[in-house]
Amino acid sequence: MKALSLETTKLLDKMYNLRGKDSVVLVEMDKQKDKAEKTLERTTEEKSNLQDKIAKLETQHEELENQGEKLKEVLSGIDRNEFAVVLDSLKINFDPEELMEKVKENLPKTIDKVSNEQKTCEKELVAVEEEMNNAITTIQELGIRKDAAMANQDKLNEYFDLALKGKINITRDSITSLLEQFDFSEEEQREAAKILMFPEDALYIYDSKINNVDVQGKSISEVISEAKDAIIEDEKQEEINNLEEPVIEETKDIEPEENNIDFKLEEETKPVEEDAIFNPFVIEDIPVNENIEIKEDNTFNSNESLEDYLTSLGFNYLEFSSQDLDELKDNFDKETMKKNVELIKDKNIDLDIFTDHVSLLYDKELTEKIQILLNIGKEPIDIYLNPSILVKYSTERLNNAIALLTSNGMDPKNVPLMAY
Repeated sequence: MKALSLETTKLLDKMYNLRGKDSVVLVEMDKQKDKAEKTLERTTEEKSNLQDKIAKLETQHEELENQGEKLKEVLSGIDRNEFAVVLDSLKINFDPEELMEKVKENLPKTIDKVSNEQKTCEKELVAVEEEMNNAITTIQELGIRKDAAMANQDKLNEYFDLALKGKINITRDSITSLLEQFDFSEEEQREAAKILMFPEDALYIYDSKINNVDVQGKSISEVISEAKDAIIEDEKQEEINNLEEPVIEETKDIEPEENNIDFKLEEETKPVEEDAIFNPFVIEDIPVNENIEIKEDNTFNSNESLEDYLTSLGFNYLEFSSQDLDELKDNFDKETMKKNVELIKDKNIDLDIFTDHVSLLYDKELTEKIQILLNIGKEPIDIYLNPSILVKYSTERLNNAIALLTSNGMDPKNVPLMAY
């Protein structure tokens, strides 16, 4: 059976995961919904407690004012001398004038204290209500997004079923537009469309691997993982077989003159070919062609490798494909990469947003684009689930898209990012 490349296997892993109940999209949505529901439950209880406390403080404030006035009125009408014999005989320390002074001095302070506590509770209530309303909105939005995601999943499964039966007759655009909803890059969309439209090249092989695995009681992710291991083993075996096949090359006998070995470039006036630099027989200095443009090396060529630097940023560099690593080397910008990683960490977004969208690592506008989305009311989870919008738009085009939504009477906050 033909072995699949790691890139094709990785893409099919992602596609098959999106087909099942343990789809990373659905799992993440369920996780966020569970979090929002717990927030709603907590804030609902906090709101009720604060409302009760505010009501008690209002009653206390009112009673202090009313009873305080009555007490001052009563005390002002008492003449101690009229009760001096009784008070002195019973040794009762009762001085209406002294009590009046204490009431006048302490009553306003007590009323102010209750009033301030009430205002503090009212501010807390506003914050709790806002958090509660955000949780309700999040639950509603996640419900809409999950319905859309499941509809997209049903359509994806339909395409797979047709492809596996060899009856798929849909257009490439239909496939790519669907996969765009799952945040596939343009390259991934093209490759995935090719896999579905020509299933005999890869899909049949991959699906066969999965069906050969005992799937009882296992999630689709576990099945895919086991199938992937089997595919990798096939690749290793194929490499071993290739190594065992002898490679026969025709060679010409070299007859150097005795005691006079003189190996030179055949034509010194011709541009130096890249392979000549590594020719072990060249012992003369290679002439420099002054017309060759020398570009500044923007990759790691010192003691620290690109892989080491990615590790220092918190990545497992093995999660990046060789193509991704080459892209990072070509666009390497240490300051921007560090800044973007710190930004994503600060927003509590998982770093795997970079492994599937490597261009975001060196995107100089990433901070501005994320801030724009946060300013219109989007949550970090919205950005994590729809990172393609950061790749798709520049800062200017993102602002234009938001302005267009607003001009059409829509609230950008309530429009799912996948619809942008």
